[in-house]
Amino acid sequence: MIFGKTKLELKVGIFVFIGLIILAIFILSLGGFKTWTSGYRVNFSFNFVNGVKVGAPVRFAGLYAGEVKDIQFLFVPQEDRTKVIVDCWVNREVKIPIDSTIWVNTLGLLGEKYIEIIPGKDYNKVLGPKEELAGQDPVPMNEITELAKRIARNVDDCIIKIKNEEGTLGKFLYDDTVYDQLEALVTDLRYNPWKLLWKGEEKQPPVPAVEKQTPIDAADKEESKEQDKK
Repeated sequence: MIFGKTKLELKVGIFVFIGLIILAIFILSLGGFKTWTSGYRVNFSFNFVNGVKVGAPVRFAGLYAGEVKDIQFLFVPQEDRTKVIVDCWVNREVKIPIDSTIWVNTLGLLGEKYIEIIPGKDYNKVLGPKEELAGQDPVPMNEITELAKRIARNVDDCIIKIKNEEGTLGKFLYDDTVYDQLEALVTDLRYNPWKLLWKGEEKQPPVPAVEKQTPIDAADKEESKEQDKK
């Protein structure tokens, strides 16, 4: 009886153990944990990362290629400024040329921030493990807001000038003189459509005057020719 109970407990334990292994694999696969995939670490430097977090995806040519593992600050005395170093894990099959473009992208309009790698063309020089490549800083949202405000102010100024009949467009829309002239032109062409085809008389070039010779002048020329022959 004891032996049968022990055998039953062994079966239950094996069943529970297998279930835990399957559950762990399922959870790791959902989290994108690359346990069996080898890769290497590279660093990307920025002045502004716009909210990139640890665990954010790294995409190469639009496809998933790794993830952000660590983010640190680094003060550079030579440049007298502080940089942000983003430490990323990248799949070993991904080769990053040193002329690649690195920047912070967004999934959708207000989605998750991630590292986007646009591959370069010089594959003779690629980024090695633990090497660093400078990225392009994203535009802060406050600068976009300020730009939108300046554009709105300029549009408002233009509308005010147009309403005050200032500028070419304001005069064209609000000045009755231009409208009256156009109306007179259309009316004239309606009653005299032949003016659209009339080019006017072309002036002919002046004809050079022919010198008239009198009989006396002709005789003088003949006499001078005979003296030349002698």
